[in-house]
Amino acid sequence: MRLIDTFPTNKIGDLEYRIGRVFPFGATITDGGVNFSIFSKEAKSCTLMLYHHGDKKPFVRIPFPEEFRIGDVYTMMVFGINLDTMEYGYCFDGEYDPQRGLRFDKTKVLLDPYAKSVSGRTVWGRKPDPKDPFQHRGHIIREDFDWEGDKPLEIRQKDLIIYEMHVRSFTNHPSSGVRYKGMYAGILEKVPYLKELGINCIELMPIFEFDEFENSREVNGRTLYNYWGYSTVNFFAPKAGYAASAPFGMEADELKNLVRHLHKNGIEIILDVVFNHTAEGNENGPYISYRGIDNRTYYLLTPDGWYYNFSGCGNTLNCNNAVARNMILDCLRYWISSYHIDGFRFDLASILTRDENGAPMMSPPLIETLANDPVLGKANLIAEAWDAGGLYQVGKFPSWNRWSEWNGKYRDCVRKFIKGEGDRAPEIYWRIRGSNDMYGGRSSEASINFITCHDGFTMYDLVSYNGKHNEANGENNNDGCNDNESWNCGAEGETDDPGINALRIRQMKNMMTILLTSRGVPMLLSGDEFANTQWGNNNAYCQDNDISYLDWSNLKKHKDLFEYVKNLVALRNEHPVLRESSFDLGKNGTGYPELSFHSQKAWQLDESASTLNFAYLYAEDHDKAGTKKDCFIYVAVNAFWEDCYYELPVIPDNMNWYIRLNSYGECYASGKERKADDRNGFMLGARGTAVYIAR
Repeated sequence: MRLIDTFPTNKIGDLEYRIGRVFPFGATITDGGVNFSIFSKEAKSCTLMLYHHGDKKPFVRIPFPEEFRIGDVYTMMVFGINLDTMEYGYCFDGEYDPQRGLRFDKTKVLLDPYAKSVSGRTVWGRKPDPKDPFQHRGHIIREDFDWEGDKPLEIRQKDLIIYEMHVRSFTNHPSSGVRYKGMYAGILEKVPYLKELGINCIELMPIFEFDEFENSREVNGRTLYNYWGYSTVNFFAPKAGYAASAPFGMEADELKNLVRHLHKNGIEIILDVVFNHTAEGNENGPYISYRGIDNRTYYLLTPDGWYYNFSGCGNTLNCNNAVARNMILDCLRYWISSYHIDGFRFDLASILTRDENGAPMMSPPLIETLANDPVLGKANLIAEAWDAGGLYQVGKFPSWNRWSEWNGKYRDCVRKFIKGEGDRAPEIYWRIRGSNDMYGGRSSEASINFITCHDGFTMYDLVSYNGKHNEANGENNNDGCNDNESWNCGAEGETDDPGINALRIRQMKNMMTILLTSRGVPMLLSGDEFANTQWGNNNAYCQDNDISYLDWSNLKKHKDLFEYVKNLVALRNEHPVLRESSFDLGKNGTGYPELSFHSQKAWQLDESASTLNFAYLYAEDHDKAGTKKDCFIYVAVNAFWEDCYYELPVIPDNMNWYIRLNSYGECYASGKERKADDRNGFMLGARGTAVYIAR
C-alpha cells in the first residue's frame, strides 16, 4: 500500500513528481521513486536536471515549484526513474555579486553535495571531455550491501598500530603481484601481507571523490596529476577511479567488500579526510558544487568577497557555520554507518577551529560536536593539528578527551637524535613516555607517533638524502619541505658503498625500534618496512608513476629489514606494557618502575644533559598484563659513532636476559631469543639499537 505522501501530484513528460521530504539531504530511494533534497539559503530558484548516463544534455529539467521549498530546502520526489541509467544535478538562480560573496550562475549544472556516487570519472586517468559542461554527476546507489554481521571493530586506540597508504601507490607497481592493481580490490589481495606484518589498522590517503586532472600538466613527457587527492569534489562518494568495478557503478560495494574483509582479519580502516577546503579553488576556480549553491554559507570570505586561503589551496571551508558543520557531521555519520569505517584523520585540522572571520576559537563548535556525537562515539578522531595559515596546535588541539593528534614534535625529535643531535636527548625521553609534557592532562593515546608519512621523505630517503630532489615535479625543486632533518650517511642518493648501505639500514632499524617501543600510538608509512624509495622526492603529490608506487621487489631485497620491523610489531602486540596509556610510571607489582630511563650505567641518567647514549626499561607486571610471569624489556640506543658498553639492570635471580633484536642483524621471534652472553652488560655497536627481554 502506497503512503499518501508518495502519490504524485505533478507530471512532466513521462515522469511524475510531487513535493518531497526535507530529510535526509541528497537523493534517496523511496517508495516507487527518488526523493531529492538540497539546501540553499540565498538562491531565488532551483531546477533539477536529469540525464541519461553520459549524455551531454538533460532529458528533463524540473523546476522546483515555490511550494516545494521548505525554509531553505528544495525538495521533490520523482517517480518512474531508471536508477541504473540516470545521473542528476542542479541549477540555481540568484544574485551574482562577487564583492558580496554571491556567485550564482543559472547556466552551471552543479553536483549535489550529498551525492553518494559521482559518475563521469569512473576510470582513473581517462581524460575528461573539455566540452562537457557537467563533468561530476550525481548518481544514486542502492544501500543494499550484505555486511554479514560486520560492524566497526572498536579496537582500543592504545592498541593500534597504524599503517598509512595511498590506494593506488600500494599495489600499482608491476611487482605487486595483485590482479587489481591500484584498486580497493588490490588492497584486499594484500591482506595476508598486512596480517604477516602484524599491523591492525590501515589509514587510507583521501578516497573521497576528487579530480586527478585538477591542475594536471605535462612535464618532460610525463603527465602530472592531482595524485594524492587532497582536494575534495564530494565528501559522500568514494573515489570511483580506485574501483575496478566503477564502470559498472559498483565502486561503493567494492570498497565495502574491502572494509568487511579487513574487519574479518582484525584490521581497522581509518580515512584521511579533507574538510578544510574543496576542489573549487579560488575566485578563478571552477563551479562544481558549493560555489554555485550557497557560496557565503560554505566558504570563509573576506569582507570584499574574496576567499580566505588558510588551506594553501585557494579556499577555506566555513566549517563552523551551522549548515557546513551539519554537512560534515552527516558525512562522517554516513561513512561510519554505511561503510563501517573505524575512524578519521583530519587534514589541516586547525582550520576546523577557525571562526567565520578566520580567527581561532577556544571551543570550536565543530570539534566539540564531533567529539560528543553518539554515532561517532567509538570512532578514532585524529587531528593534523596545524594549517597552512600558520596555526600550530600540536599538544594544544581542543580535544574534549576524544581527539588525538599527529605528533609532529615526536617526528622531528627522533629524526634529529638518530642523526646525531645529542641535545635532543632531554626531549626524546618525553616523546618515548608518550609526550606527557604535551598530553599530561590526557593520556599517551593522544599522541600519534610517527617518523615518516606521505608528506616528506620515506624512511629510506631520510637516511639517503641530505636535500630534497623534487625536480620531476616541474617546480624547479622549490616545492616540498626544506627542513627534513635527514642525513644521507655519507653519499647523496644511491651508492654501491657497502658500509654506507649497511648504515642506512641500521639507521632505519634504529628509528623503527624507538617508534615501536614508545608509548603512544605508532604510525608507519607503507613501504618503509622494506626500504621503499621515492629517489629523494619529498613531495610526490603529483607523481602517478614509479616515484610513488611501492616497488615490491624491495621486499625480497630488504627481507632482513622487513623481518626486523615485523618482529618489533609482534613485540609490541605481545606486551601490553608498551601500549599502556597512563602516565603513572611509578613502581608496579614487579617492584620496579613501569618505565625508567638509564644511561650506559643502569639507573643513572641526567635527563637534562646532552648525550647520544641512553636506554629505557619497561617492567611488565604479570597481573596487570594478564600474563603468567613478570617480564622486563630493555631498549638500548647508541646514536654515537663509536661502540659503547651498556650495563644491564639487575633483575630477579630466577630470570635471565635474552637478546630479542639488535639493529646489527640479530632478530629472534618470541620464545626463540638468544640468551645474553653476559648477565651484566653488553657492547653495542656504533649507531645501533638493541632490545633485550628478561624472563
